[in-house]
Amino acid sequence: MAKSKLAFVCTECGADFVKWQGQCHLCGSWDSIKEFKTPAKGSRTSSAIKSGYAGSASTIQPLSDIPLQQQQRFSTGIGEFDRVLGGGFVSGEVVLLAGSPGSGKSTALLSVVANYVQAGNAALYVSGEESLIQIAERATRLGVKDVGIRMLNETCLESILDLSAQDKASLIVIDSIQCIYSSEVDSAPGNVSQVRECAALLAQYAKTTQTIVIIIGHVTKDATLAGPMTLSHIVDATIMLYASEDERFRIMRATKNRFGAVNELGLFAMTEKGMLEVNNPSAMFLSRPERPVSGSVICPVWEGTRPLLVEIQSLVVEAAFNPRRLAVGIDPNRLAMLLAVLNRHAGIQISDMDVFTNVVGGIKIAETSADLSVLISIISSLRDIIIPQDVVAFGEVGLSGEIRPIANAEQRIKDAFKHGIKRAIIPQANKARTRIKEGEIFGVGHISDVMEIILGFKE
Repeated sequence: MAKSKLAFVCTECGADFVKWQGQCHLCGSWDSIKEFKTPAKGSRTSSAIKSGYAGSASTIQPLSDIPLQQQQRFSTGIGEFDRVLGGGFVSGEVVLLAGSPGSGKSTALLSVVANYVQAGNAALYVSGEESLIQIAERATRLGVKDVGIRMLNETCLESILDLSAQDKASLIVIDSIQCIYSSEVDSAPGNVSQVRECAALLAQYAKTTQTIVIIIGHVTKDATLAGPMTLSHIVDATIMLYASEDERFRIMRATKNRFGAVNELGLFAMTEKGMLEVNNPSAMFLSRPERPVSGSVICPVWEGTRPLLVEIQSLVVEAAFNPRRLAVGIDPNRLAMLLAVLNRHAGIQISDMDVFTNVVGGIKIAETSADLSVLISIISSLRDIIIPQDVVAFGEVGLSGEIRPIANAEQRIKDAFKHGIKRAIIPQANKARTRIKEGEIFGVGHISDVMEIILGFKE
């Protein structure tokens, strides 16, 4: 009889080692390598899982002989969720939905399963954390208790897959991966080896049976995906669900998607009856005060496949002690670089000032198109110049003070003008290629040109 073998796995990144060592050379963490037992050959495996993704035996095929097929999409019934997924679910897709406790993961997926069942499909909701009574109470609040959702309260993965195959469910929700265990792995549920093995078996089942599998995952205290790094490699799509600063809204973002765009954004409002999609997300982030103030600028950022208007605020005050540089929603290193450019090429010295920059609404901007808006907001706060509320600005700022062009400029301007914006400060190179005639567009090629426009706003 085969015996189980020992393995040494990093609990931070999931890397395997042949023996124990103090530091993981892949992720750099110390004292994270633990000893685990790997399953012996011939261990119990679910009868629903075949030996490979292609069936009982794999064959070699020329790439030119593989026919192209249009992927059939299954709508979630929620427009913003479909946008994040790239148009809906795909047969055999494995989706990982992660978020902090209370962000609405179970609530959102219960509504998705209800819409899927009402469309005439078979779905199974597997709960390992909550009792079925708790889920029934939530379903009653959402108004989906009697639509025909099939429930299962089980934590053994082999039993889940066998019952799912018998039920012929074409969509399975696993709530959550940290509570599920495989009998082939000799460790507790939620362990690195358990999470990795269960995710691999779920992915294998999804590919061989063309079943849609949605996995709910936990996050760490710093809002990153919990579990081994291999978990995000196994699934087809990784979706993160965040709560806004005031807890009224939920932000859904795809960090990985094999069947759609990455970094696509979906916005929802949390209500007593569940998560409702926000049809006009720009209006959500543009709740500006009636009385204009200095240090505030609107910037159209590009999120996934659409523009989104956000407000960037800056506060520049005299430092009481050591000057501070604090950035919320943008890269702090980029803020430091922009302040150096402002000092060198605009003659504005703020080395003895505190600078605070914030993106309103909890949005994190990763692209460089917000550089110009950040600089304008800093100058506006420093000189106490009120930027009119009908002005937007975007553009990348180079180290020599030049304003570089960015992608999708025309779409950004069009979306801004739809929301009442009348003037736009953009890179000169983008203005030359823009065919928009309505509104007023200022083209700038250097930071000195920006200063002239801003000073013109001061009464």
